[in-house]
Amino acid sequence: MHSIATTPSAVSEIAQRLAGQPAIGLDTEFLRERTYRAQLCLLQVSCAGEAACIDPIAVPDLAALAQVLGDPRVIKVLHASRQDLEVLLPAVGLVRPVFDTQIAAALAGEPAQIGYGELVRRLLGHELPKAHTRADWSRRPLSPEQIEYALEDVLYLLPLKLALTERLERLGRLTWLAEELSALEDASGLGVQPQDAWRRLKGLAGLDPGRERLARLLAAWRERRAMERDRPRGWILEDAILREIVLRVPRTSEALATVPDMPPGILKHCAADLLECVQAAEIDDPPPPPPVRARPDPLKSALVKKLAALNQAAASELGLSPEVLATRREFEMLAEGRTDVPVLRGWRRTAVGERLLAGL
Repeated sequence: MHSIATTPSAVSEIAQRLAGQPAIGLDTEFLRERTYRAQLCLLQVSCAGEAACIDPIAVPDLAALAQVLGDPRVIKVLHASRQDLEVLLPAVGLVRPVFDTQIAAALAGEPAQIGYGELVRRLLGHELPKAHTRADWSRRPLSPEQIEYALEDVLYLLPLKLALTERLERLGRLTWLAEELSALEDASGLGVQPQDAWRRLKGLAGLDPGRERLARLLAAWRERRAMERDRPRGWILEDAILREIVLRVPRTSEALATVPDMPPGILKHCAADLLECVQAAEIDDPPPPPPVRARPDPLKSALVKKLAALNQAAASELGLSPEVLATRREFEMLAEGRTDVPVLRGWRRTAVGERLLAGL
């Protein structure tokens, strides 16, 4: 394969080479600092001990690759794949099926968020260079050193898959892995839908129903505007300012102008949109008092601590990082009496969920 493909014919040649493989390594380099949508800058592939880069800036039409990247007979091996899958979705469609070496490593007892370089070092004994981790991959020409670095990012994916599969088979956890990887087959999980954008917001716990509606409306408005202008959502309206609007419930342009750090451009161009969100939220005038930070409930705190200890014990028995089984937020939800939590589904329920329920 070419070290870097910069013509449609070279990309087609690589696609043909990949089509007959049982598994291929896959990685991307992208930029998203100044845009809403990440800009795909480089695509790296590997198979049978060789690797190649594909330049999507020189060849924007990647249709030749779409068939093999969506072929259910060819396993695509990636590390920490979710962002790569999101970036590739507009260019080639949903990449599937995927073997994610970070997910597999976590189930095999490695740290939950282990990096590719560290996993290669631990499992294969090879040290990868770190010189270009912060490179601007949109600039051309790419240096020979950058290309070499990018190729190394995929050369070891297939050996990692082999080593991790063998380890998980010995541990009897291949069904766990299949369950985890099945979530990557859902294209709706890649990216954010405007109506769900409010879920990313922090610091808005305990809102009254009206303010919760306002938070949802403002987050959806910001997400749509960021998409339309292809700008980061924080450039449209920072989280802290959005929170202040939710808490203050301004009903006039003058009131909106008193929100701390409100950008003059937003006041000038978007005041009507923001006030429309406030009106649509149908909040009483005057609004109810804003939420005050509740004192921790000692009973709930004790229960969360107990659940965390049970989870820690189960993780130790299984040789896993505790967060692979369950998170603190899940313990809090269980302590509140909720049952719609991941730890009570699938393999996690057997591994620790039943024990947590008994602890309740």
